Amino acid sequence: MTENASAAEPLAADSAIAVVGMSGRFPGAPDLDTYWRNLLGGLCSVTDFTEEELIADGADAQEVRGRDYVPAKGRLADADRFDAELFGFNRTEAAALDPQHRLLLETAWSALENAGRKPRGGAARTGVYVGGGVTEHMLAAQTDPGLAASIGALQVRILTDREFLAPWISYRLGLEGPSLTVQTACSTSLTAVHLAVQSLLLGECDTALAGGVAVDTVHKKGYVHHQGGIFSPDGRCRPFEERAGGTVPGNGVGVVVLRRLSDALADGDPVRAVIRGSAVTNDGATKVGFTAPGVDQQTAAIVEAWAAAGLDPADAQYLEAHGTATALGDRIEAAAASAAFKGALGTGRIGIGSVKSNIGHLDAAAGVAALIKSVLMLEHATLVPNADPGRPHPELGFEDSPFHLIERAASWPEPGSGPRRAGVSSVGIGGTNVHVVLEQAPPRGGAEAPDGPEVLLLSARTRADLDAMAGRLAEALRAPDAPSLADTAYTLRVGRVPLAVRGYVRAVNRSEAAELLAGLPAGGAQAAGGPDALGEAWLAGGPLPEAESASVAVSVGASVAGGGRRTALPSYPFAGESHGAYRLAPVAPTGEQARQPEQDGPAADLEQEIRTLIAEALGLADADDPEMTYFAAGGDSLTAVHLVGCLRDEFGLDVPITLFLEQLTLHEMARQIMAVRDGDDSLDALLAEFEAE
Repeated sequence: MTENASAAEPLAADSAIAVVGMSGRFPGAPDLDTYWRNLLGGLCSVTDFTEEELIADGADAQEVRGRDYVPAKGRLADADRFDAELFGFNRTEAAALDPQHRLLLETAWSALENAGRKPRGGAARTGVYVGGGVTEHMLAAQTDPGLAASIGALQVRILTDREFLAPWISYRLGLEGPSLTVQTACSTSLTAVHLAVQSLLLGECDTALAGGVAVDTVHKKGYVHHQGGIFSPDGRCRPFEERAGGTVPGNGVGVVVLRRLSDALADGDPVRAVIRGSAVTNDGATKVGFTAPGVDQQTAAIVEAWAAAGLDPADAQYLEAHGTATALGDRIEAAAASAAFKGALGTGRIGIGSVKSNIGHLDAAAGVAALIKSVLMLEHATLVPNADPGRPHPELGFEDSPFHLIERAASWPEPGSGPRRAGVSSVGIGGTNVHVVLEQAPPRGGAEAPDGPEVLLLSARTRADLDAMAGRLAEALRAPDAPSLADTAYTLRVGRVPLAVRGYVRAVNRSEAAELLAGLPAGGAQAAGGPDALGEAWLAGGPLPEAESASVAVSVGASVAGGGRRTALPSYPFAGESHGAYRLAPVAPTGEQARQPEQDGPAADLEQEIRTLIAEALGLADADDPEMTYFAAGGDSLTAVHLVGCLRDEFGLDVPITLFLEQLTLHEMARQIMAVRDGDDSLDALLAEFEAE
């Protein structure tokens, strides 16, 4: 570490937050090792579905065969599976429990294990800050009278509503710190991280779990593309690129474990990265519509986060952007970031990217997916590209900005002054902007304990889980960067929940331990040199207090990690069965929804139909006021996307969304829509006039 980095350490230890554990499941990646390999390879993990498999999984055939249907999504495999018994749920409860709850429970457990801490009963002053999205399961379950009659309406709500995401984690894992379910739309999980950071700095808790989950449905599903909407026409998300056309929906879950850096260093925790500062702002009314982003407060969030860190934004070498690949979103984010990072010397000095190109837009889990990606890049000192990178969009002005799109995976050079640093941004519909300042972890102090006799204690809920756990641990001990045997033994003893099915191995080095683990017999023991007293006591199911463990270990000549430290080891191999998910029944269009007027009828009648459609979308009794404008009536960009779709589907009119972004009265708007029908070029002339102005 450089001299400047060392000088900054006291500030970081006093006011910074350590990321000591992480866990996540993302499209194409059931664990973070796979996630990193996919990112390093620049892979796009968005799934393209066939028409047959979509219909076989219950998708509406007519919708799937529609001309604007895009059969793609960042799908999370096995999102319906859950190890219910491990968390104390019976089969009826598990089936009613929303998949988001199931996934968050397992991911929180894994994240604590990754930090070397017991997931249950091992960290009383632990806060929980998480959020999730709306799910098909929740909506269907809460409107199912049969389920309400079976287990009670209140129980249905408690098991399905995202309001209870955080409390269920606190309850099932025995965590007694603050427990908050956070909701700021797309920026939810990074807002949760910010709140967890503040809670730790205020002393409200000593450890915090933060993250989010997004599983709108466990079924295979694409989406309908609307001209001018946020979704990509071809199922690919290309942030900041010339080919960018919108985002792609995705599902996933991620949780990080946070502690004050001073506490983490004092306790010898495995620090994976450091959060130096964070900030949250909202655009307020300084934007064109409720759903639109704003430049000024995105800039403010970045500047305030780096100020909280005691650093200059120019100290960054990388920005993990929100990056939805929409024309408006990318343009505004690029402008905001350029303003915030304008102090960076020279152009193109800071790399920029967005994980949405790899996995799609994970909604409430988007921010934590981006944060975890950035931590992994800092850990591996490697910058990774967007999936299938292309040329920057010329309208973003990157050639005169501090940024450059990363084209290929490359080593992340250590700066001339200070450690590697990155910013992570997240933006939510409704205007909540979040920015987090990340820094590479300080070198871990203390020498690694030499190999020596160690007892590795394992336990699981079932024999199959124990075998899977032993296999994963054996693989980890064979890896080039394997933890020491002493650290492994210590972490297994103090950082795992004792379960019913047990086993142990006694070995003198990592290679021997891996060999013994791979051949762990049904009896549950493998010990070089004969049975081990500590291991046999473990098999007998007795409690193993730390003092007792140490005394037993000394008697048999094994340290049992007397000098070990917490380290990251493979987490529990959840292998629960599928508990399915409730599904909404399709609703056939009736009444006004089925309105299909004849386009060949009198023009006056059609114009009135269009006015009626606009009035309904805006919640007006009628659209007869000749002075009423679209924006004065409450119109915004989201309503515009809806109207573009309705005009196409109900009238066969392909109207550009830009028409709704101009200051036209509703009468003028209806006439210009009619001009599209008649092939009149007056609309183009009008738009050209506005563009010129």
